[in-house]
Amino acid sequence: MCAIVDANVANEVFGPDRPPAGQHFFEWLDSPRRSLVIGGRLREELSQDSRFLRWIKTAIAYGRARSIDDDEVDERAAELRQLAVCSSDDEHVLALALVSGARLLYTNDRQLIRDFKDQEIVSDPRGKIYTTDRSGEITATHKRLVARHLCRPS
Repeated sequence: MCAIVDANVANEVFGPDRPPAGQHFFEWLDSPRRSLVIGGRLREELSQDSRFLRWIKTAIAYGRARSIDDDEVDERAAELRQLAVCSSDDEHVLALALVSGARLLYTNDRQLIRDFKDQEIVSDPRGKIYTTDRSGEITATHKRLVARHLCRPS
């Protein structure tokens, strides 16, 4: 299963004071057969956090993270900008999903959530959202999302 962590929730996943739902996602992500995908501008955004950098180096070595070609992600983001189909300014996150096949996104950005769930942008399968915008507590939805296979076949 592949997932994307938006920069606006990186502290909830990689920070020292994770809310319960963030801790749950981190434990899921740090377990076998799970994979965080990074690439393009999102890699740059996440790399500003030293805790993320420490985790990602180990995660890539153990197959718990995949690095996607930055140029390919940036090119797809430019295409999305040119099409003007996004209500958010996060074409780089959507492009990463399209290039990598990841269909699970952890974010609290409402406009990005709308775009990621838009079948015209992310489909086959549709994107699913893991969010803590209402509460940091673990919900049944959080548990259900990480139990599913949400990655388009490569």
